[in-house]
Amino acid sequence: MKKLLLSLLTFIVITGISAQIKNPVSWKYEAKKKSTGVYDITLTATVEKPWHIYSQNTEKGGPIPTEVIFKANPLITKQGTVKENGKLEKIFDNNFKVNVLYYANSVAFVQTVKLKGKVKTNISGTVEYMVCDDQQCLPPVKKSFDIKLQ
Repeated sequence: MKKLLLSLLTFIVITGISAQIKNPVSWKYEAKKKSTGVYDITLTATVEKPWHIYSQNTEKGGPIPTEVIFKANPLITKQGTVKENGKLEKIFDNNFKVNVLYYANSVAFVQTVKLKGKVKTNISGTVEYMVCDDQQCLPPVKKSFDIKLQ
């Protein structure tokens, strides 16, 4: 009976380990002060090999492009659009039948913001993204962030 219980427990543990959700992307969020009241908000994705994350500018009909959404804050004005810093790759994807733009290893999404006066506040929001490797794609993921500005 003990051997049966031990075998069953071992099976459950092994099954649980193999069924864990893959999470090949880690995120780092930070605000870098550029000048008085002006910050670069940087969301950096580090992507495990062989995975890649898609650009915000990937064509429609393809994989889900990365999207950074900032919650409204009356104390902050966004300047321009979210920029991408990384080694951009472009290929025609036969699965999607469109050109796709993606990053392997890492990419930083940067938004410049300006505070309305001398205030302390936070900027928060979500980043939605999708990752694929040469054989599979994972479902889109949404990650929340909250960054202090002082």
